[in-house]
Amino acid sequence: MSSGNEDVDSTRGNMQDVTGKVAFITGGASGMGLAMARAFSGAGMKVVIADIEEAALAAVRREFEASNAEFLTLKVDVTDRESMAEAADAAEERFGKVHVVCNNAGVAVGGTVDENTWEDWDWVTGVNIDGVVNGIQIFTERMKRHGEGGHFVNTASMAGHIPVPGLGIYAMTKYAVVGISETMRIDLAPLDIGVSVLCPGVVNTNIFNSERNRPESLPGDSKIGLVGRDLPENATDAEREERMRLIREGALDPAIVGDMVLHAIRENEFYIFTHPELKAMSDTRFEDMAGAYERWEAWREERGVKPTPRPAQG
Repeated sequence: MSSGNEDVDSTRGNMQDVTGKVAFITGGASGMGLAMARAFSGAGMKVVIADIEEAALAAVRREFEASNAEFLTLKVDVTDRESMAEAADAAEERFGKVHVVCNNAGVAVGGTVDENTWEDWDWVTGVNIDGVVNGIQIFTERMKRHGEGGHFVNTASMAGHIPVPGLGIYAMTKYAVVGISETMRIDLAPLDIGVSVLCPGVVNTNIFNSERNRPESLPGDSKIGLVGRDLPENATDAEREERMRLIREGALDPAIVGDMVLHAIRENEFYIFTHPELKAMSDTRFEDMAGAYERWEAWREERGVKPTPRPAQG
């Protein structure tokens, strides 16, 4: 079966010149989303910054008003289809057409799968999967309608390529984002709509404090968290704060990620790996898969199972 990649690898897309183009960014008021907004605005784009945090949106408005940038801030719940559709309408009313969509909003919980609750699953999958689906569904048709092509950037994670103990729910959602992005890349290429999947390692963002935006209807144990998952149960707040400080100290500056995303849009780069030094970890996974292919091939040969014919290609 053809992967379809031969049809898209050589396609640079039509986004080399982003001046005047419009970008819609979820989770855009902090972290990597805000870094994207700054990078895009600096390149002459108009930016729609969508976020669920009112205080963060207010700070962004003050920043961008001081820079005379063309922007729009919107309070949006990405899990709510109606909220997303209304935001898309507002973006088009203000700027006419949307060319770049960054499905960036994301949350995370810690804990092993035997510790996680129904509420953990519902919250994280609602934001990290349903939020991406809503962005895809709402904006693909709009891009098709205006006919000028465009680009999607879906934020996944290195946790969408390698297993991270204690982050099972988060990893599941990020593997899903990688998978849909790989398919979108093929499906949308004939429409001149490019796709990138952002796969960061540890970046200095507020995802470590995701619980701040957790809805009351889906309560959780904030003591597990991302920072506390490998600390003793009786760890003090001071110990947790110190762990957070050390993590942030070694984390990548979001501004670098924003610049990488802008480059990927212009060059139609699919995988955005912010931490190339993690390649060895994904290599280990691929080697494990290759070894499994060989073992199962030997198993079938021992039993006289004939190879399955490859389907004819194009």
